[in-house]
Amino acid sequence: MYKPALQFQNVSFAYEKEKLPILQNFHFHINEGEFVSIIGHSGSGKSTLFKLITGLEQPADGIIFLHNQQKSHRLGQVGYMPQQDLLLPWRTIVENAALPLEIKGVHKQKAHSQVLALLDEFGLKGVENSFPSALSGGMRQRVSFLRTILSGSQILLLDEPFSALDAITRLTMQEWLLAQWQKRKETILFITHDVNEALFLSDRIFIFTETPTSKLEEFEVPLKRPRVLKDLNMPAVIELKDHLVDVLRARVKV
Repeated sequence: MYKPALQFQNVSFAYEKEKLPILQNFHFHINEGEFVSIIGHSGSGKSTLFKLITGLEQPADGIIFLHNQQKSHRLGQVGYMPQQDLLLPWRTIVENAALPLEIKGVHKQKAHSQVLALLDEFGLKGVENSFPSALSGGMRQRVSFLRTILSGSQILLLDEPFSALDAITRLTMQEWLLAQWQKRKETILFITHDVNEALFLSDRIFIFTETPTSKLEEFEVPLKRPRVLKDLNMPAVIELKDHLVDVLRARVKV
């Protein structure tokens, strides 16, 4: 039986200077352990949705539930990984990864021990005393994801985390992320502009198709798990990809 990890019920939201609301009587839910992607054109509301989930913004109306509990104060309740890794250049890799633990009051030595125990699993063994400037883009994103994991949340929001990487590194990081998710089974909500990326990673894909939005258009990915990149060549996946691209193009104003 599926248990909801995140629910929006009748949520409405508008920025003060905007005439139209972004969300209006909006309904949305994600189940525990799901990997869900959201795609949509720029300005459609994807980042607004993340701000509401994290608690950086509050709805004008409606209720947001985390694990079936109404949460009006959500700051620190979910893990967030932004597009940029935001690693502090003056802190080593261990010190950067340990930051969420230190913020929670974990003693520095204990926090570092927890990080060191995970470095090999995250492909960071041997660079623990390096500074971010010495790492590749892919390795920096591994540190960022480790830091997100150590936030302690079972709901992780990933906002286009691989968009700045080159094509090959991006594919490698997608495979790596799937392996980590399948091992840990956190609930992941992933924002991307890349339809192939959404198809490869996700159980379900949601699209913002209108503003204001009351409900996202939903598509189930016709792939079993575990999966490999070559599975994207399956006829059913290609057909869904073409449809998703058509839906997105119909909403883009040139």
